[in-house]
Amino acid sequence: MFRIRKILDNTSNANREAISQVLTILKEQFPAARAEEFLKLPAQLHDPLKYEYRSILFVAENGVGKVKGFAMLLHLPDVGIAYLELISAAAGRTGGGIGSAIYEYLREECLLLKVKGLFFECAIDDPAQIQDPVILKQNIARLKFYERYGVYPIINNLYSTPVNSGDQDLYFLMLDDLGSDKKIKSVQAQKIVRAILERKYGQIIPQSQIDEVVRSFTDDPLRMREPRYVKKPVASGRTHKDKEAIVLVVNEGHSIHHVRDRGYVEAPVRLSTILTALGKTQIFKRVEPKRVSEALIKKVHLPAYVDYLRRACAQLTPGKSMYPIIFPLRNLQRPPKDIELQVGYYCLDTFTPLNSNAYLAARGAVDCAVTAANAVLDGAHMAYALVRPPGHHAERRAFGGFCYFNSAAIAAQHLSDYGKVAILDVDFHHGNGTQDIFYERSDVLTVSIHGDPHFAYPHFAGFKDEIGKNEGEGFNVNFPLPEHITAEKYRSTLASALKRINAFNPAYLVVCLGLDTAKSDPTGTWNHTFEDFFQIGEMIGKQKHHTVVVQEGGYRTQTLGTNARHFFQGLWAGFFGVDMAQKKAKHA
Repeated sequence: MFRIRKILDNTSNANREAISQVLTILKEQFPAARAEEFLKLPAQLHDPLKYEYRSILFVAENGVGKVKGFAMLLHLPDVGIAYLELISAAAGRTGGGIGSAIYEYLREECLLLKVKGLFFECAIDDPAQIQDPVILKQNIARLKFYERYGVYPIINNLYSTPVNSGDQDLYFLMLDDLGSDKKIKSVQAQKIVRAILERKYGQIIPQSQIDEVVRSFTDDPLRMREPRYVKKPVASGRTHKDKEAIVLVVNEGHSIHHVRDRGYVEAPVRLSTILTALGKTQIFKRVEPKRVSEALIKKVHLPAYVDYLRRACAQLTPGKSMYPIIFPLRNLQRPPKDIELQVGYYCLDTFTPLNSNAYLAARGAVDCAVTAANAVLDGAHMAYALVRPPGHHAERRAFGGFCYFNSAAIAAQHLSDYGKVAILDVDFHHGNGTQDIFYERSDVLTVSIHGDPHFAYPHFAGFKDEIGKNEGEGFNVNFPLPEHITAEKYRSTLASALKRINAFNPAYLVVCLGLDTAKSDPTGTWNHTFEDFFQIGEMIGKQKHHTVVVQEGGYRTQTLGTNARHFFQGLWAGFFGVDMAQKKAKHA
């Protein structure tokens, strides 16, 4: 078994190790390639502006990080295409389905990018020019592979002519229209070919020769060679319909955490209400959560805090809630010995209790969030951890705001092993816990839109001037908003937040979904309707980041399910470019 993972940068240890393995495969599979081609690969990921295209590396790796194959995709948005620079399985891995899986994954990525087509080179199969029968057989096999997808060489041009007399490495320019049957006019084709040749070969091919090749593309529209090896393509268009589903992971064990004390609004009915509403859509694929090691939790939370939470909850009588009565913060080096006195040492407020099931329920929420993160690592575009209790107020060494473990932060920590992560918190209340955990880190960008802490919980964090510290300076962004705002003001703020996230260029996005910005929510003062939640989801989805959504607040159960459903319909529509009005009309 293997998974295909997208690599956008070389910042994490896992990414650097994967890139190292890719370079080894390159040297094994392409021994005649120039050394500078190998050295260029990491630089392409690090500095896209230098090369005038965005590089995306895809690796197929097993459970222990062994790379079995890879592909490098170049995105040239100014000419509206993608270019497949490299695709290869590791030595001895051909025929194992890895090449097909990677190529189909690439095609799905190209559909999301909404490119005019996927271009790439493939060695020619002309027996008159290829004298070596072994090489000829290999070239035919590659062209046969692509013909299965309805992909053929572009004909009637000089692309495959030698650069220098006697050159043997000759290539067709191939076009995969991704099943769209869209035609490319000659003027457009010449711009595309020029961009490919100048950006890839400008250092080694004379400009006069590039001009000559570009001018040779005169067919209007471009014409493809007739099939030679596969009579009827077996794969065209979308290749991974199931990947369009949002993976749904539900914390079924949450109901054990039911605090019946007066005024405690974080009730089990919240999840059942949302789950019922999501059942009215067809955009989710449910999976079961998998147990997460406590060691991962202790990467985010202070180990002593995690241990205390486990011990304290285990000692409490079922049905009994324990609230802090003192807050021994003046001397953190001398915590009280008594379990009940210690609760204030680890708690932020007076209304978040411990009980016998708090640890177990919070632990289950972490399992769901990390399972959702793993689903995205395994190839899903989006995943949703429907959990309670929430988590974004839980700091490194303290709980509060109904939160015990910061599930979103733990998911982000896990994802950060594989690339940069941005966290977008859209809960009405500032995610002080998430800010606290990542405040001095630059590999995780934290962005929060929330009620100004001058009037909204947690009151002590979420101010605009809190921008991060040390290495993390500039990587914490707060957008505190007034007590009463319009939906238009919120969307303009969200646009600014998304602009900052896109500048960070994360490999993964974690969304802390608070639905307490809704009209008449008992904990908020804003007035979002279901239409507003749809637009918020759509704006986030249009960014096309691989996204993990973790449920946070939202306490008006009369509208909670409807608002959640519309948020995810907007998220899905934005990500896949679907016009929901047309979709509804089609199925009416």
